[in-house]
Amino acid sequence: MANKQWFENESFWKNYGPIMFDGQRWAEAPDVAEAVCKIAGLSKGNSILDAGCGPGRISIELALLGLDVTGVDLIQSELNAAKESADDENVKIDFIKADLRTFTSEKKFDAAVNLYTSFGYCDTIEEDIQILRHISATIKDGGFFILESTSREIAIKYFTEGEWFERAGMTVLTQFTVEGAWEGLRSKWILIGKDGGKIEHEFVQRLYSAVELKRLILASGFSSAEIYGDFDFSPYNQNARTMVIVARK
Repeated sequence: MANKQWFENESFWKNYGPIMFDGQRWAEAPDVAEAVCKIAGLSKGNSILDAGCGPGRISIELALLGLDVTGVDLIQSELNAAKESADDENVKIDFIKADLRTFTSEKKFDAAVNLYTSFGYCDTIEEDIQILRHISATIKDGGFFILESTSREIAIKYFTEGEWFERAGMTVLTQFTVEGAWEGLRSKWILIGKDGGKIEHEFVQRLYSAVELKRLILASGFSSAEIYGDFDFSPYNQNARTMVIVARK
């Protein structure tokens, strides 16, 4: 990986982490963790990989439910925050600094998750496929993989050219434009501090249709994949809130 990509930059997460993982996101984590356990049939003692765990939002809730959790992320500061939160909650989680494009594990898991639109930011589709294949290789036969992300359909449904809001002591301005034929969504986030200081960052998320991503998942070592509109098995139709793909190894 010769060229460092934006999500590998520690300073981005230092500035934008509190904006992306606000109180609302933390508050919804227990329900998401319970839904994951229900979908994958997990109970106390089962093992799960949180692929792209960030600050441990879901990892911690899964551990509180009695699961054996391993969280993998590329950013050390996020892992440090996750470990601090895990210590505060008195749960043991194995946090590993690794790139999901190359991550391997001798330990095989009962399930794996990649949640909160943590997929589709690599420069190439081939790198996205590498991530799916490496996750697949960590899962036991018969195990589950749950991916939740913004699909092309969801991006179209909820598209806005921009908005502004106050969060984490900052004024946040967002601008969104479409890349190609809805192949990607370009996001520009401008943070303005109380002192008037300004930070800007722009990035593109590759947009897959649900069916396109299902095909990639099936080609990456999974035997089945079903598409839902939320974690409650609701249909992936015009009423879908998000895209949840439940794959079986």
